Amino acid sequence: MSVKAIKAGRIIDCTGANPIENGVIVIDDKQIKTVGSEKSVQIPAGAEIIDASGKTVMPGMMDIHLHVGMFNNRTFKNYRVAQWEVTPQQQQMYMLFHAQLCFEMGFTTLRDMGLISSRGLMTQETCAVRDIINAGCLDGPRMKVSGFTIMTCSHLELILPKAALRHDASTGDGPWELRRQARLAVRQGADVIKACHSGGGGTDDEEPDVRNMTYEELEAIVDEAHALLKPCACHCFTPESQKNAVKAGVDTIEHMVFHTDETLEMIKSAGKPMVPTLLHRTDHAIDIRRDIGTPQFTLDKMQQIQPYCYETFQKAHKLGIDIAMGTDMGFEPGFGTNAQELEVYVDLGMSPMDALLTATRNAANAIGVGKQLGTLEEGKLADVLVVDGNPLENIKVLQDREKMQMVMKEGTIYIDRRPGSPRKEIMTAEPDSWAKIDA
Repeated sequence: MSVKAIKAGRIIDCTGANPIENGVIVIDDKQIKTVGSEKSVQIPAGAEIIDASGKTVMPGMMDIHLHVGMFNNRTFKNYRVAQWEVTPQQQQMYMLFHAQLCFEMGFTTLRDMGLISSRGLMTQETCAVRDIINAGCLDGPRMKVSGFTIMTCSHLELILPKAALRHDASTGDGPWELRRQARLAVRQGADVIKACHSGGGGTDDEEPDVRNMTYEELEAIVDEAHALLKPCACHCFTPESQKNAVKAGVDTIEHMVFHTDETLEMIKSAGKPMVPTLLHRTDHAIDIRRDIGTPQFTLDKMQQIQPYCYETFQKAHKLGIDIAMGTDMGFEPGFGTNAQELEVYVDLGMSPMDALLTATRNAANAIGVGKQLGTLEEGKLADVLVVDGNPLENIKVLQDREKMQMVMKEGTIYIDRRPGSPRKEIMTAEPDSWAKIDA
């Protein structure tokens, strides 16, 4: 059993309380034992002292909507070419690499939302990445893995180019085929089932308001997920899809591009967390998509829906809907840049403290781990960040690699960039120095 004591310049515990100036966190093995001011906390004799004086200490962050298996701009030149040139075995290695890029920047928990390829769904490959990290064989973030339930000609299927071969097992039609998909995903190890009830923004030749499955199909997926004791997340761009998602009992509402006052009130009353994924909608993301070969139709659609995404977010926040951070990181903007999502929230009127809560307390509650993670409180797992700077004054400090000075998961320090400490990182390559396999 190892005892550590972190002496902090300030502690942002992400419970919603004010920061603790000159605070101390005592960690016993994997768990937080005590959090408080230096005057109120007695450090046990023999504890390892971690000096974070003048620094901010906060919980590990979470991105609860991303796709680590996508053909990302940081590791591929053109995602459409990469879909043909990269095998599932190679892409599984990139899944781990992408997850580690996020981990290095303070994201200790990720909820992966699935991948489809011309070789089929890659649920098993993603679960294997999760399991090898959990086993301690390789370093990386904690992962929750989603299994897709996809109907023919749906948004998720159309992530593949129109002429790409389809694997027969990737899609299902009708309530019973989609129930079978959910069952197979759970058998393969999925932690979450994902449904898709509307069109989307990042696919070719499909409008966002297209219905992707009937209500009966959605209801069957949610029922099957819950029968197997798994949560269900639902891709919902439109008010109609949001209404049906709430009625069917989904656990999290993903994206929410369009809205009506009625649907916002329904979501608020039902207590459903909303995951906005706004970083994927920014001008920066659209520019990257242009550079990596995205068709003009898709770029135009992404630009057109952008203001609706922002307006929906602002109204949802004002109404008091629980917002949990997710980026929809996939093709862009770049694994490891996840904290840019919080900057978007602040630019749209959210306070820096509320923005931090979306990536900590709110995210943990949304994915069902709030009793173990998300805040710095007695008895919780010690996922802890040391940041050189104050994100309550400048949220962009969380985007600076050198200012993310320490990343701890369950009491173990995986990344240490503190001056005077032996430098410790899980990645040896400098960011973006690696070759792109399809270049």
